[in-house]
Amino acid sequence: MSVEIRVPELGESVVDATVGRWLKKEGEAVTAGEPLVELETDKINFEVEAEQDGVLASVLKEEGETVGIGDVLGTLGEGDGAPRPEAEAEEPEAAEEPVEDGREAAAGGRAAPSVRKLAEEHGVDLSEISGSGPGGRITREDVEQRIGVEEEEKPPAPPAEEDGKRAEPAAEEKPAPQPARDGREERIRMSRRRQTIAKRLVEAQQNAAMLTTFNEVDMSAVMDLRARRKEAFQERHGVRLGFMSFFTKAVIGALKAFPELNAEIQGDEIVLKRYYDIGVAVSTEEGLVVPVVRDADRKDFAQLEREIYELSVKARERRLGLEELQGGTFTITNGGVFGSLLSTPILNAPQVGILGMHKVEERPVVVDGEIVIRPMMYVALSYDHRIVDGREAVSFLVRVKELIEDPEALLLEG
Repeated sequence: MSVEIRVPELGESVVDATVGRWLKKEGEAVTAGEPLVELETDKINFEVEAEQDGVLASVLKEEGETVGIGDVLGTLGEGDGAPRPEAEAEEPEAAEEPVEDGREAAAGGRAAPSVRKLAEEHGVDLSEISGSGPGGRITREDVEQRIGVEEEEKPPAPPAEEDGKRAEPAAEEKPAPQPARDGREERIRMSRRRQTIAKRLVEAQQNAAMLTTFNEVDMSAVMDLRARRKEAFQERHGVRLGFMSFFTKAVIGALKAFPELNAEIQGDEIVLKRYYDIGVAVSTEEGLVVPVVRDADRKDFAQLEREIYELSVKARERRLGLEELQGGTFTITNGGVFGSLLSTPILNAPQVGILGMHKVEERPVVVDGEIVIRPMMYVALSYDHRIVDGREAVSFLVRVKELIEDPEALLLEG
């Protein structure tokens, strides 16, 4: 008896996903609770597990296909995954996926209906393609590559002439995907998360009146405090004392003074938020994610450092839950860990403010009329000018600077 593998509930406001990769091949034995396929959503990736012991009988959704809640991804069958006799294996396969034009399904000719449709539209013979998908199935990329090769091999058709004039090509014609040339190009499917990041960054720039203001911070006091306390702090709390807890505290102090930056626009209303859920941008292999530290104003330095560290680890191991990514009232991003000296962060919509930290670099500065060398950091605040004026934005960033340069005030106001 076969069991359908279905797309589970994906979480609040998430209605579809993209099939990332199958972790098992057709005919392979699986055990209950073992991951079968990875799904990509706008926010996180997660694995669909086997509900029972058995064999992965069929894969119905290929890598790169979009699926909705409840869609059937494949089926699980009974068995131990041992190879079946060839005669038994061929008959169900041919019956399961007949080729619509009447031709026999040759080895490497199995494909999802959407892939078959694409092949038919372009006159591609699936029996001539060696599939690169699980179990030798033909993927959309396989067909697109074949289309590109065939288009390249075709001699250019002479343009039709009418009344002695050369006809113009149809405006709706689009060039077919071109194959990689001489191994110098590589086609990589854009992940669902990367597509979402790209879409939201463009939307943020198009839908907000985004401006950026800059300042610089003398990190001497914070670095001196860390040097004196870091060993005792780590021994007591089991986590390093980094810059992020200081800047989180400084941001909260500045947000309390300038609440317009802890808000969002909903229709024709401004929603001021009296809580401080601070997003901390984390770079992963699949792109930037922003897990949220809830009620950050109620946490001390050790709690902030521990939570930020744990969220960063979960992000890089792809273990974040949707609830850890939703919401957020303000975001902090640290390009300094990669050596960035100065940048313009893009708003994390619908938030109206984001603080960018950068590399600490020793520079000559004037203090009390004398030139001295100090560890300096440029900071940037991008803000939505629709509800935040320049005076508030500049004053906010000055307040962050003052709090970082005076840790005692930071302890009192952050």
